Amino acid sequence: MQRFAVGYEFICRIIMMVAVVHVAFIVHTALGLVVAGFFPSVAATCSVYRTWILDVADRSWTVKRSWVTFHRAWKTEFASANVFGWPQFLIWALLIWDYWLTMRNDMGTMGVIVSGVLVVVNLVYGLFVFLSWPVRSNFDQGPMWVVRTSLSMVVARPLCSFMVIVLLVIVLWAYRQWPGLMAAFGLAVPMFADMMAVYSWGRLPGMDVHVLEPRETKDSKHKNQNDAPVSSDAGVRR
Repeated sequence: MQRFAVGYEFICRIIMMVAVVHVAFIVHTALGLVVAGFFPSVAATCSVYRTWILDVADRSWTVKRSWVTFHRAWKTEFASANVFGWPQFLIWALLIWDYWLTMRNDMGTMGVIVSGVLVVVNLVYGLFVFLSWPVRSNFDQGPMWVVRTSLSMVVARPLCSFMVIVLLVIVLWAYRQWPGLMAAFGLAVPMFADMMAVYSWGRLPGMDVHVLEPRETKDSKHKNQNDAPVSSDAGVRR
């Protein structure tokens, strides 16, 4: 019974943290007049979740700690997150626009082929986007390094990519079934799912569940970080 109570409290604290992040996301996005505040809020959200993930000893965060961590990260990331996020957004918007044009116009067989290619390109690019922000939050590296590492993870970590898709589909399904969840948690839940997928299956140095929360298995001694897209802790944020 005590174990159930502890587990229930832990889940409730996670929900509270995610809800606080959602409110902080809205407030800080408005604080940056949306255009300048959105991407710093995305970066701050990833920073909060990463800090929480690494705090293995005490993940029972208070409202104050969640809010303060978010606000500090938002101020720190204000300029760099916009530099990273806007080009990324504009490229994806262009890809979606191209797909919309091919679907709206009858171009015969060539149109079907092009639309199919664009579906794959948009899917791969979407995975890159969803992986890039956790990668960026974990490493103190430049934008191009983050881009190369994120793109390599899409291919080198197929299970992670698959789980990101699965978790996001589940979240979108839940939001569609119960619209109130979207109002209550917004982007905070899909971003939390994204970060947990990377933590669990991305094997990033400095943010790997197999290292931070190891489980003893017969073949655990054979597992190491050598198969990770990034093979050392160099550049990991402290």
